[in-house]
Amino acid sequence: MDKDGKRLMDAAFWHNKWAQKDIAFHELQPNPLLVRWLETLPVQPGDRIFVPLCGKSRDIAWLLSKGYRVAGAELSPLAIEALFDELALTPTVTAAGKLTRFSATNLDIFVGDILDLSPSQLGEVDALYDRAALVALPEAMRDQYARQLVKLTDRASQLVICFEYDQQQLAGPPFAINHDELARLYHQDYDITSLQIKEVAGGLKGTCAALEHVWLLSAHRA
Repeated sequence: MDKDGKRLMDAAFWHNKWAQKDIAFHELQPNPLLVRWLETLPVQPGDRIFVPLCGKSRDIAWLLSKGYRVAGAELSPLAIEALFDELALTPTVTAAGKLTRFSATNLDIFVGDILDLSPSQLGEVDALYDRAALVALPEAMRDQYARQLVKLTDRASQLVICFEYDQQQLAGPPFAINHDELARLYHQDYDITSLQIKEVAGGLKGTCAALEHVWLLSAHRA
């Protein structure tokens, strides 16, 4: 299967997840690891944080409440309609190339394939928060995704949360992403620092033992 075919297959998978409301990956509260480690990113209120594959994450509401501007990218329009409903915001909806832009005060979400988003459409961002994006992608899609993030954000610092477990015990998503895989994807552009490792209570999906690992990616100094 070629890359475009793979992209279509994975798009259908996630559209079906949202259509069937099979969204166990959605957290009802802001992620405590974001709350604890946001301060490691070189940002302050008023700066713009990019959240790829954001869904209707409660992390967005939390970031907005702390005074940050937020940009996101998401495949499912159902997720973003739900996001704005939960935020009690009425978006302005405009075309952005192959994507659709949903905007409100301090918030811009681009709906469509993140690989079709351009830096000029996204605009400047100061940092990136990846909780459920990289781990949602099968290995065949990760290189394109990582290269796209580097291009879109001009190597902005990243706070990345990954799962580590025996991939043979669980088929994912979320997929297992360890240091070696993170380094393979990002070592050319970033220094990679481990911030915290914690056990997933009850195991991942109640199936296998897993660790949640928080990483800080900082662009190499010139």
